[in-house]
Amino acid sequence: MGLDSRDYYRPSGLGGFSFFPPVLKKLLFANGIVFFIQLISQMIVYGYTSDGYTLSYEYFLTKYFALNPILTIGDHNNFYIWQLLTYQFMHANLSHIFFNMLMLWMFGMEIENIMGSKKFLIFYLACGFGAGLLQLFLSPLFEGGMGPTIGASGAVFGVMIAFAMYFPDRYVFLYFLIPVKAKYLIAFLVVIEFMSVGNQSFVAHLAHIGGAITAFFFILYDRRKRISARNIFGSLKKSNNGFSSSSLRNVFKSRPKDVEDAKFYDINESKKDDAIDYQEEVDRILDKISQHGYQKLSESEKKTLFEASKKK
Repeated sequence: MGLDSRDYYRPSGLGGFSFFPPVLKKLLFANGIVFFIQLISQMIVYGYTSDGYTLSYEYFLTKYFALNPILTIGDHNNFYIWQLLTYQFMHANLSHIFFNMLMLWMFGMEIENIMGSKKFLIFYLACGFGAGLLQLFLSPLFEGGMGPTIGASGAVFGVMIAFAMYFPDRYVFLYFLIPVKAKYLIAFLVVIEFMSVGNQSFVAHLAHIGGAITAFFFILYDRRKRISARNIFGSLKKSNNGFSSSSLRNVFKSRPKDVEDAKFYDINESKKDDAIDYQEEVDRILDKISQHGYQKLSESEKKTLFEASKKK
């Protein structure tokens, strides 16, 4: 775990840890604002159907921003590519958004503090995209679903998978009473989702599975290739001929394990040795966070990590 990917962990707030890190806070706020807009749209009626049902502006929100099926009956196709993003911020009712946001905060808080804000945002949205794609393409086959999909639960499920992978032995209190290790609880929930595929219900089980699968492979790939949000955004710099893609080759490039750097000895060698020792200490602290959580760090370790995060 190298300091060159400091976006992997970015201390903030009291003692270097934030209970409401910036991206998580903005996600909670955005979901709340969209839900408020949905409530307002339900109250504004613009007409009635031939059967006497009211037509509100919620219909337009669902038509253009919920995740609508690609395959539709008749000539009407309400699917638009941006719905893979917008559906993640819409919810059906108060309990739907409450439990999604509660789970997002419970599990996402530490994941953002570990990953760093930029990478966490990429990870979260990627899980939502993966959830939406699986729902789009497999729902007609397994669930016969032709209705729209809304909710952040696919992306939240991905965050839960990340928590189980980073903190497998951390206890989670089921119903706030029963302690269960994260790896067992979340693995059980994934099994339930697979077993529930095909049930005629309002729960998008395929979206949950899609978010979980996306998270699993994202983290595995990140551990091996060390995805850097800084490099991803840096690769989008414009050149004279348009966007340059040359640096994209280095974004997901891993360091060969059988290659050693050549050693150069000079009068500053002692300084290099000190830097190596400091780097090893930072790596050890990051490994400790992955295994036991930030709360297990000593005050000196927190201070070392905080100072490391300010260095370039």
